[in-house]
Amino acid sequence: MTPKYKRVLIKLSGEALAGKLGHGIDENVISKVVNQIAEVHNMGVEIALVIGGGNFWRGRQGKKMERTTADHMGMLATVMNSLAMMDALEQRGIPTRVQTALIMTSVAEPYILRKALHHFEKGRIVIMACGTGNPYCSTDTAAAQRACEIQAEVLMMAKNIDGIYDSDPKLNPDAKKYEHINYIDVIKNGIKAMDATAATMCMENDIPVLAFGLDEEDSIKKAVCGEKIGTLIDNK
Repeated sequence: MTPKYKRVLIKLSGEALAGKLGHGIDENVISKVVNQIAEVHNMGVEIALVIGGGNFWRGRQGKKMERTTADHMGMLATVMNSLAMMDALEQRGIPTRVQTALIMTSVAEPYILRKALHHFEKGRIVIMACGTGNPYCSTDTAAAQRACEIQAEVLMMAKNIDGIYDSDPKLNPDAKKYEHINYIDVIKNGIKAMDATAATMCMENDIPVLAFGLDEEDSIKKAVCGEKIGTLIDNK
């Protein structure tokens, strides 16, 4: 298989990392993800990762909590996932760095764009944690912003569902899956593929998004190599 892209940003759903456990980290899921990322890395693809924290905490869980506090807790959840992923990658011999938007130098580097680009030059994977570092911003928005900053050729969103549908396939067995949809329709129709801020940012910077299921066999490798998978969102 030959990669279609030179530099990608992969957004991993925290909930997908929980696997069948439903909470926390399923080591079998992490292992399968790392195996694919290792293969893609060995093809010479530059990889950045943004990982959600929904397997530990989602801001909306804190219904009686001040929103900023709840969102900061969610950022810390992404750090736990990022460190677990770094450890798994480095056990495979792949040099990896975690960068955080909140300063916590005891466990990770602060996010600095030039340093991230330098890591790519050195053949390292960069995991970008803590979202944007700001409350009221989702990890989708963080992934879109980081993809723009590093000039990724595509933003890949590996979720616990195999693409984008016109309605929730868990509730509607007749839900229609899109193979391709443009940003204008995503925003205009309120399609819950990614939040509107993230969609607008990718649209304005002409970065395509590929949404696909993490649990599909070799899904990350297939996506990077341009095989038909999931749903493509772009300006066309």
